[in-house]
Amino acid sequence: MIREVRLSENEVTPQPIPNLDLESKPGQIQRVETPGTLQAPDSDLESAKAAPASSSRSVVESVSAIPNELYDRLGLSMPRWLLWILTVVMGVILSGLLVSTLALWTPLWSNLDKTDEEQGFAGKDEQKVPLPGELWGKISQYQLSRPMNILIMGIEPVNGSVDGSPESFAGKSDTMLLVRLNPSDKTIRVLSIPRDTMIAIPEKGLTKLSDANPQGGPVLAARVVSRTLNNAPIDRYIRISTSGLRQLVDQLGGVEVFVPKAMEYKDSSSQLSINLVSGWQTLNGEQAEEFARFRDDELGDLARVQRQQALVTALLQRLNSPTVMPKLPQLTRIMRKYFDTNLKIEEMMALVNFSVNVERDNFQLTTLPGTFSRFSKDPDSYWLNMTGQQNLLNNYVGVDVPGLKPDTRPVSNLKIAIQNASNQPQVAEKLIAYLKDKGFKNIYTMSDWPDSQRQTQIIVHRGIRQPGIDLQKVLGLGQIEVSSSGDFESDITIRVGKDWK
Repeated sequence: MIREVRLSENEVTPQPIPNLDLESKPGQIQRVETPGTLQAPDSDLESAKAAPASSSRSVVESVSAIPNELYDRLGLSMPRWLLWILTVVMGVILSGLLVSTLALWTPLWSNLDKTDEEQGFAGKDEQKVPLPGELWGKISQYQLSRPMNILIMGIEPVNGSVDGSPESFAGKSDTMLLVRLNPSDKTIRVLSIPRDTMIAIPEKGLTKLSDANPQGGPVLAARVVSRTLNNAPIDRYIRISTSGLRQLVDQLGGVEVFVPKAMEYKDSSSQLSINLVSGWQTLNGEQAEEFARFRDDELGDLARVQRQQALVTALLQRLNSPTVMPKLPQLTRIMRKYFDTNLKIEEMMALVNFSVNVERDNFQLTTLPGTFSRFSKDPDSYWLNMTGQQNLLNNYVGVDVPGLKPDTRPVSNLKIAIQNASNQPQVAEKLIAYLKDKGFKNIYTMSDWPDSQRQTQIIVHRGIRQPGIDLQKVLGLGQIEVSSSGDFESDITIRVGKDWK
C-alpha cells in the first residue's frame, strides 16, 4: 500500500506566512470541551437529597433509568426498545473509534529511544527491536504528493546551553539552506543563502539574515526568507545544532570530502580551533564542523557556502550507502535530540523515500545571487541581485516574479572560467583557443585545481542545467554539475581533465 503525504493547505500559524506551520507539533492532541451538559432540575436535586442512603433501587434499575429519563426528556417518539439498540450500537462504535485513535497516535519511533535493558530484550521470549529492513519497509510506503520547501538552519553554539535544549537553538544561523523537493520532475534543489545577506526585520530595520533566528526563532527566520524571495512558500523548517552535525557524521562513519587548501584558525571567544590539511580525506564529526564553519576572508561567506554544499553532497552520498541502513535507530535518536523541526514522522519517511530515489543529475545546488558592497560599512555584507534570475526562482523556490525576465543569453556569451585539473601543462590555454574558434569571447583562466581529474567537469553556477548541456555539446565531453563549487565570478567553470586532448 502506497501512502501519499499531503501537506495541509490551511494550517494555522502564529504569523501570516503562506503555507507555514511553524508552531504545530506532530502527535499533539487537543482536547475539545463539550459545549453543554445536561443538568437535573431543582426538584430532582431536592428529591435526591431527601432520598435515604439505603435506597431499595437496585444497580440494574439505576442504570436502566438513564436511557429512560433521556427518552422522556428528549421527547422521542421512537419505541424504547429501538433506543436501547441504538445505545448499545453507538457504544460499540465509540469504543472501536477510541481504540483505533490510540493506536494511530502511538509514536512509530517510541522504542528507539530505549536501551535493550529498558525494553527487556534480554530474554528470548521478550519483544524484539524491529529489524532495519522492517523499518525501511514502512518508510517506503510514504510518498510526497506535491513540491515541498524546507528551510534548514545550522545554528551556532550558545555558550552555557545544554545540547538539545531549546536554548541551544537560539543562536545565529551559521548556515541557511532552502531545499525544494519536487516529485513532479523528481529533483532536489538546494539554494544556499549566505548568512551575511542583508534583509529587513520588522521593528529591527536592516540587518543580516543570521540575526533573524536569535531575534524571533524559526518563525521570524522563515518569514524574512519568504519575503526576500517574493513570498516564497516555506512548508517546514529544520534547525541543527553543531553537536547534531558532529553526532550525525560520527554515526555515519565519517564523510569523504576534498579540502582544497590547508585550514588553520583559532577563536578563543567561541572556543573554535580549526586545523585541516589539504586533499581528499574522511572527516569525523568534529572535523566536518570545522570544514563547514571555516571562513575565508578573501571571499567572505561565499567560500564557506562552497564547502557547505560539498559537505551536503558528501552526506547525501553517505546516507545512500547500504551500510547506513542498520544505523537507522541511532540516527533517529540523534535527530530527536539535536534537531529541532516541525516535520511530522510521516513526512520524514516520505522525504527519505524520495531522496534515495533521486538521480545524481537531478540533485542541484546553487547560491542566491548577490555581491559584496564596497560602499557598505560592513565589507562582509551581502546584497542580493536577482536580475535575470526568473528561472532560478521558479526552479529553486517555486515562485514567479512579474516583470523579472530569465537569462536568455547563449552559452557563447556567458562568462567562463578555465581551470586546469589534468596535471598537464598548457591544457587550459589549448581549451581557450578551441572555444575562441567556436565564437566564445568572455573566457579567462584561473589557478590550477589541486585535485587531478580524469574527466572534464562543467560546473554551472546559476542553478540552471541547460547552459551546461549546450557547452557539453560544443566540447564533445564533460560531466555536468550544477553547484557553486567553481569560480564565483563566472557563469560556468570548466575544470579540464585528462580526457581533453
